[in-house]
Amino acid sequence: MTTALDSNVIAALWDRDPALNLAAQVALDGAHERGGLVISAPVFSELMACPGRSEPFIQSFMEETGIAVDWEIDEAIWRAAGRAFQSYAVRRKRHDGVPPRRILADFVIGAHAAAGGYQLLTFHARLYRAAFPELIVVDF
Repeated sequence: MTTALDSNVIAALWDRDPALNLAAQVALDGAHERGGLVISAPVFSELMACPGRSEPFIQSFMEETGIAVDWEIDEAIWRAAGRAFQSYAVRRKRHDGVPPRRILADFVIGAHAAAGGYQLLTFHARLYRAAFPELIVVDF
């Protein structure tokens, strides 16, 4: 099965904390053994904000590691992301009485994985399980 990757998994791989990047490496190796790896366009864009990471670096990293970049985000994905984000905002306001902390990109990443029939590897499994109950979420 193909695994979609959340930004935080790759960012953890590049982190200076050896425990964090080892956990990310083990999780990525396991996902790769189960099938292909893919990131959505928002993940690519978010990774550009990682310290010391340029667009050419990220492109080269994806090519060298065999991680595919899916640049296509169609209307169904945008609508699913919007619905999930809306539900999250309502749950958060009802529960905490405060506005959402998550951003729309998180929900586009989840909707992309769900629409593609991928499982999602992330550090934020709870968020994605609540927002996309049909999505197989792998955490570590």
